[in-house]
Amino acid sequence: MFNKNNLFTIQFWGVRGSIACPGPDTVRYGGNTPCIEMKVGGERLIFDGGTGLRVLGQSLLSQMPVEAHMFFTHSHWDHIQGFPFFVPAFVKVNQFHIYGAIAPNGSTIKQRLSDQMHHPNFPVPLQVMQADLKFYDVEIGENIAVGEITVENTRLNHPGEAIGYRVNWRGLSAAYITDTEHFADGLDQNVLWLARNADVIIYDATYTDEEYYSESSSKVGWGHSTWQQAVRVAKAAKVKQLVIFHHDPLHNDNFLDRVSEEAQAQFPNTLIAREGMTIQLLEPSAANPIPDEEEKISV
Repeated sequence: MFNKNNLFTIQFWGVRGSIACPGPDTVRYGGNTPCIEMKVGGERLIFDGGTGLRVLGQSLLSQMPVEAHMFFTHSHWDHIQGFPFFVPAFVKVNQFHIYGAIAPNGSTIKQRLSDQMHHPNFPVPLQVMQADLKFYDVEIGENIAVGEITVENTRLNHPGEAIGYRVNWRGLSAAYITDTEHFADGLDQNVLWLARNADVIIYDATYTDEEYYSESSSKVGWGHSTWQQAVRVAKAAKVKQLVIFHHDPLHNDNFLDRVSEEAQAQFPNTLIAREGMTIQLLEPSAANPIPDEEEKISV
């Protein structure tokens, strides 16, 4: 019989960077900001709490009680604005373990999530959330164990600092590397370490090289990378699947279609992240998965 505890599934709930941009030009790829769910060996991991977290929360209401581990890369608005609208956090029977590194100013992830829910920013304070919220300060380079899962992290090149994560389980691995800027003189060794031989890497490809190096509106120093750099990382790190993520709000569906074609010409196992997309990794000894209504891409 098929055992769901043998699955490593990644689902994308928000794939856009900087600001949510719903509308007719972003229907196919989505306009919500970053939120990724990984269901790994029976555990639920959530990465970032952009506006996509609100949509994930709605889907969890029929599955309560819910326990999940939430990992934040940093606290820029596009990565935390969904948290006040995450309905399961207001329900007493649920439990959430929340992880984030201490910011350069010394504030913890708990303080930063709480601050955005205080007046004049928001009418309902974090203290109203009735779920069991447990907060953890992540040390750079620290391994975090969640059951059989090991979550690694390292620092990324982003203004105000950010960290990337790598999830390891039974010989499978997925790296979440968003909000990072590549270096002009070569590949970031921290990024390569996270991506090393991974089954999947989810990489910040906000810009094209042409946009990034534009003489009229250069994006150098803005803290983000390009899809061409994503391809370079994927090749150098010998990853199996590249997922281009954190789309610029100005990149509409047709633009991302063109990026997909160009990126796949250079690295065939490339996907453009879109809301609702699911990638399913299968533990080598497990049986083939039972198909369901969700779109699934097996790696």
